[in-house]
Amino acid sequence: MKEIRCGNCRRKLAEGEYLRLSIKCPRCGTLNYLSAESTEPERRGAPIFLNRSNHASHQTKPAPGQS
Repeated sequence: MKEIRCGNCRRKLAEGEYLRLSIKCPRCGTLNYLSAESTEPERRGAPIFLNRSNHASHQTKPAPGQS
């Protein structure tokens, strides 16, 4: 979990995870607007390999009638 602190006085306001949040600091009265910088990507299917040198090479066969 991530600490959520006031942008003005740095008082710890909360601890957790958020997408969007607005929270008022009880010490200085600043209204803090926070949003997630990025979300973790959902895993969909098999991973994409950028470097195929460690994997079996793929050879394509010519279409019938082509050489």
